[in-house]
Amino acid sequence: MTDVLTQVLADLEAEGDRLEQLVAGLDEDGWRTPTPAPGWDVANQVAHLAWTDEVAVKAATDKEAWDEVVLGAIADPTGYVDAQALAIAREPGLLERWHRARADLRATLVAMPRGEKMPWFGPPMSPTSMATARLMETWAHGLDVHEGLGAPVDDTDRIRHVAHLGVRTRGFAFAVHGLDAPAEEFRVDLAAPSGDVWSWGPEDAAQTLTGSAGDFCRLVTQRLHRADTDLVATGADVDRWLDIAQAFAGQPGEGRSPR
Repeated sequence: MTDVLTQVLADLEAEGDRLEQLVAGLDEDGWRTPTPAPGWDVANQVAHLAWTDEVAVKAATDKEAWDEVVLGAIADPTGYVDAQALAIAREPGLLERWHRARADLRATLVAMPRGEKMPWFGPPMSPTSMATARLMETWAHGLDVHEGLGAPVDDTDRIRHVAHLGVRTRGFAFAVHGLDAPAEEFRVDLAAPSGDVWSWGPEDAAQTLTGSAGDFCRLVTQRLHRADTDLVATGADVDRWLDIAQAFAGQPGEGRSPR
């Protein structure tokens, strides 16, 4: 297992543990607490994470099971994934199911041969890429749960993985909106929760983005409207990017309304 994968998996585990601890003592009413995602309560959020972790294991280990998932997604490209979460959100033992799925996914990614990739809802993914994507989703859905329950959440430097994914998916964000990605690179400088500065792109880039990593990560996971961030764009292409940025696969999300 590479050092990078080891670190991402450790941070993924920490994010999952934080969310588990938050919901572990909830009663039935607590699980039905609405979250900022329309129509999704706390149980739906955790069920989505559990189902996706389970499917990732299938993608890496069971071609027949994975093919069934793909056929379901093709038959209902806009509703299949959400329907799966809704189906298991009302089943007993949801938290235990997610706990098992988290452990199974970790073991699966650790066991994958070096250089091997697994199929997914888009390009095949390496174990590190999958772990990063799962961290991004765990963190983002965790934000929804924290907000729904009125529980404060502090950012940690674990969000560096989310920020990196947000930068790396710039081209995808343009493509999914039917736009050509800018040819030139951007300079991105983000203030980390620890006070460090995380940077991507050439220092002499004509177009730049600055601001806090927390706001950038919330933007690319569509948990915060651009108008409510501290992000500063210099350049028309960067400005356009902030309107359409998304670090998650699939069709463009609805995003959040300004506060």
